[in-house]
Amino acid sequence: MEPQAVAEAVRDGMFRDDAASQGLGMQIEAVGPGYARVAMTIRPDMLNGFRICHGGFITTLADSAFAFGCNSYNEMTVASGIVVDFLAPAHTGDRLIAECHEVSRSGRTGVYDIKVTNQHGKTVVVMRGRSHTIKGKPVVNL
Repeated sequence: MEPQAVAEAVRDGMFRDDAASQGLGMQIEAVGPGYARVAMTIRPDMLNGFRICHGGFITTLADSAFAFGCNSYNEMTVASGIVVDFLAPAHTGDRLIAECHEVSRSGRTGVYDIKVTNQHGKTVVVMRGRSHTIKGKPVVNL
């Protein structure tokens, strides 16, 4: 299969069983080898005591984009670490877009940069993720 077709098959298989991403209303807008773009609209039940989006929800959005990006080769890959920097708040009704780009993939490890922006293009979060691939375990049967 072509790499793009593999990434799309993995997206479909992963998302079908991803109750967390579905429950938060995430939508996968695009995938490709080492790449994913995932969107989510902030709901009132995602706000913290300061009436801004709880950072955990934004991190979850970034982590979902990371998951779809690093698993796009159809080898089961998990996060081995993340670093998150919060740059701006998000509010009810904001549409956040997390875009994951592969920086490096070698052997069983990878590095990915994820940037979360709002509907105005303002950067809300940047995250760097490190991944670990479990060799011999496909994500979906092709």
